[in-house]
Amino acid sequence: MADTVIKVDDISVKYKLTDDKILSLKEFVTRKLSNKINYKEFWALKNISFSVGKGEVLGIVGRNGSGKSTLLKVISGILKPSNGKLETNGVIAPMLELGSGFDGDLTGKENVFLNGAILGYDKKFLTEKYDEILEFSGLGEFINVPVRNYSSGMTARLAFSIATLVNPDILIVDEILSVGDAPFQQKCQDRMKQMMSGGTTVLIVSHSIAQIKDLCTRVIWLNEGNIQMMGGTEEVCAAYENF
Repeated sequence: MADTVIKVDDISVKYKLTDDKILSLKEFVTRKLSNKINYKEFWALKNISFSVGKGEVLGIVGRNGSGKSTLLKVISGILKPSNGKLETNGVIAPMLELGSGFDGDLTGKENVFLNGAILGYDKKFLTEKYDEILEFSGLGEFINVPVRNYSSGMTARLAFSIATLVNPDILIVDEILSVGDAPFQQKCQDRMKQMMSGGTTVLIVSHSIAQIKDLCTRVIWLNEGNIQMMGGTEEVCAAYENF
């Protein structure tokens, strides 16, 4: 694939889960020291391989627990795979958990600079972009209110505004477009389409098949940590809906 920006090569993620019911930290420590804790292995992802090209919008669908969020965390660099190899090319802006890069005690404005710095942008650049971020978010005077007082919709507005207006090479979105009112959801979709036309690569997880059909050029269907199907949007969505 020309201009490949993400390459996932035979990636698996294994978790060790305790097989016993432990009711307290004291009991856990005691049993850990005496090697009396039984573990079982759980494979959240199993031998996943695919590539994503520059400007492509890849949708990821699947039921809860199928491995969608785990896969996005691996690609974002938040989670290290147990096996396999990952290659990414460019600045990644992950939007996996609402406000995960925010400090609740700081105002929205202060979090613009904090979150922007986490994404690797300097103060001068963020100062130049600030008015644009504020306008897109639609938060108005609430930008000066501590983020801990924000609703989930307000938090999503701010997070999306920061992540997309600094034009990352790769945007990773996990269900965030399902938060907020319909006009803002449409605004987000329009912004993503604009970014895509400029070459930004987007990975999006959504339970909204209509949203996946509207935005994505290709879809991966995950089922119990495996790729059940990968291909054209209409074909994969139809198979998933009839599963």
